[in-house]
Amino acid sequence: MVPNHINRPPYAIRDSSGREAAQDDAEDVDGKFPLGGEAERKLRSVASLAKTVREYAGSLAKVGTTTNAIDAAVHDFIISRGAYPSPLMYNGFPKSCCTSVNNIITHGIPDDRPLEDGDIINIDITVFLNGYHGDTSQTWLVGDVDLPGRLLCGITNNALEAGIAACGPGQPFKNIARAIHTIIEPQYHGMDFCVSPAFSGHGIGSAFHRQPWVLHHLNDEPGVMLPGHCFTIEPAIIQGNHPTSWIFPDGWTASTENCARSAQAEHMVLITNDGAEVLTR
Repeated sequence: MVPNHINRPPYAIRDSSGREAAQDDAEDVDGKFPLGGEAERKLRSVASLAKTVREYAGSLAKVGTTTNAIDAAVHDFIISRGAYPSPLMYNGFPKSCCTSVNNIITHGIPDDRPLEDGDIINIDITVFLNGYHGDTSQTWLVGDVDLPGRLLCGITNNALEAGIAACGPGQPFKNIARAIHTIIEPQYHGMDFCVSPAFSGHGIGSAFHRQPWVLHHLNDEPGVMLPGHCFTIEPAIIQGNHPTSWIFPDGWTASTENCARSAQAEHMVLITNDGAEVLTR
């Protein structure tokens, strides 16, 4: 349960006829914020909270713990800070965070399966505070993970950092994917890795997902980063060279087609007048 005093996003508020509340979107049509004002202050605040929740969630990823237990603890942690867990009720999602284990690429729904020694788990955290969303994720090692699994998680974090390094005012969005591919294309210890093309980063603010859309696979999409843009970079890297995925009947859980392991890491990036700042570092 979420206490009544906690501010909810519009999709979690229904009127008497069951319709969602209207979205009060502070960003302009290009997905930019006015820098130096109240919107930026609130955005930084919610991003900082999301980072804190992410690190707390990672501390729970231990052998024998269920993802339902992680979700319940994360839920309580978020509401204790006066915030709302953004995934809850978003297009019907039933939980307060996403927990994607091993071959699950994204949007895993927490359940009663205990984590096992050698698992990897991505915990995707989004919180809503003072009218703004903060979004971040990390893939955590559970117990004694084998070398390929550790390499996968390390390469994923390196790919995220490469994508961030490609950011700045006037830089093309397509350069993010190019930077990511410089990390994943070489073989490591004779192993191949690829990026899932099925999921993208996104603009974020008073809306959970909005433009600009950030593609992680090689692309030639137009568009450049401008001061005031805030978006996520969240590459999902897969072991091997088979990036195809499929969605479970629950409508959310996305698995690799061949059950290869996948890892993901995510940060929020704000484009400033003279560079790019990671708000969830």
